[in-house]
Amino acid sequence: MGEAGARLPCGCIRARCEESGAERDKRWAELFQQLDLNKDGRIDVHELRSGLAAWGVARTDVDEIVRVSDTNHDGQLDFQEFTQYLRTHEKELKLMFRSLDRNNDGQIDVGEIQQSLHSLGVEVSTEQAYRILRSMDRDGTMTIDWNEWRDHFLFNPFRNMEDIAHYWKHSLMLDIGEHLTVPDEFSERERRAGLVWRQLVAGAMAGAVSRTGTAPLDRLKVFLQVHGSGGGGLWSGLRGMVQEGGLRSLWRGNGINVLKIAPESAIKFMAYEQIKWLIRGCKDGGSLRVQERFVAGSLAGATAQTIIYPMEVLKTRLTLRKTGQYSGMMDCAQQILRKEGIRAFYRGYVPNTLGIIPYAGIDLAVYETLKNAWLQRYCMGSADPGVLVLLGCGTVSSTCGQLASYPLALIRTRMQAQASTEGAPKLTMVGQFKHIVSHEGVPGLYRGIAPNFLKVIPAVSISYVVYEHMKKALGVGS
Repeated sequence: MGEAGARLPCGCIRARCEESGAERDKRWAELFQQLDLNKDGRIDVHELRSGLAAWGVARTDVDEIVRVSDTNHDGQLDFQEFTQYLRTHEKELKLMFRSLDRNNDGQIDVGEIQQSLHSLGVEVSTEQAYRILRSMDRDGTMTIDWNEWRDHFLFNPFRNMEDIAHYWKHSLMLDIGEHLTVPDEFSERERRAGLVWRQLVAGAMAGAVSRTGTAPLDRLKVFLQVHGSGGGGLWSGLRGMVQEGGLRSLWRGNGINVLKIAPESAIKFMAYEQIKWLIRGCKDGGSLRVQERFVAGSLAGATAQTIIYPMEVLKTRLTLRKTGQYSGMMDCAQQILRKEGIRAFYRGYVPNTLGIIPYAGIDLAVYETLKNAWLQRYCMGSADPGVLVLLGCGTVSSTCGQLASYPLALIRTRMQAQASTEGAPKLTMVGQFKHIVSHEGVPGLYRGIAPNFLKVIPAVSISYVVYEHMKKALGVGS
């Protein structure tokens, strides 16, 4: 909800004195009048969403507000239902404010935010606590009074401090663009509630649908990477694949590409937890800084890749296969093992592992730079730029990361495909690099990057939509 307190109308942030009943009723009436866009005495979901968006209140569950407040079930809120929601919710917010205000001085400071989150099993650094505070502090005092607290959360139907702690943790502090590189942090309470595995399942489903939707572009990328200038351009490459194997051939290799999501995600998460414990030491509590999470995430990614790498080789071979070459995944694996030996399952492993660092580092650096630049220019005092901005930052940063690591990815793919490419020399990583540059020039290191970039936006969009729907279906809060 980032800037709720900053843009609510009617002078909602007043002096720190107690608001009288008449002032409160007047404030509620003015809010209702401004949200009732068609002036029919009722507020529907669309009016509520439009009105709140106009005030800068973008991150809220409008449907939930209407659901819990619509007592006559007509899909709209009349003035009585609207004020009943505000009355009930402000009482809940008041209780939460008092639980945070441990010294009862009418203000919430950074220390009280840290203490309250600690009691809920969520550890935050002082820097993260300041980011939370600044997202609500409208008068620049570096403390939060009741009016600032109330106006910030007035149209977000949180019921208790656990809900708010979850919102802070997942919406404000830890929104790192590349989730596979820098995994999320989970409290002990969330682990016991099964949130970890539900979120992993939601991510796996999103990845499966996204990869399936963009599989033709992925196969075209691999085709161009391996066959170089002989593979032709985008259109001729697609046409050649369809002529060879029909329309269904565009999805070759997608089965194992989807299949490896679950083990890779699970291994990466478990490895991340162990590496995080080693970085943090035996001390209880204390979340990792962004740089530490980057190191832990990169090492966890390398660990997962090491274990599931044979599936990567199979994916490349199945993607490039001719019609009738393999009857399935198991047949492909057996043929590789019989003809090339077990070492063939780790061809290209070195460039693949080396590519993790530049990709992850540039991705994270560009993401943080873009997000902070947006906050400084358009959202001063807020820690939350909104979902669309974060998606945009993530898309650009991911593209930059891919651009930096693409030559290593191309060399990896060629090494994986060596035995399946007739007449191709069996070269090492350095040998592949020299061969590509001498025969195709530096542009040869970027063969297939066009379809790779073309699939970024649809992949991100599909993944986001499916992920959000899966989280709702599995009961994982945003």
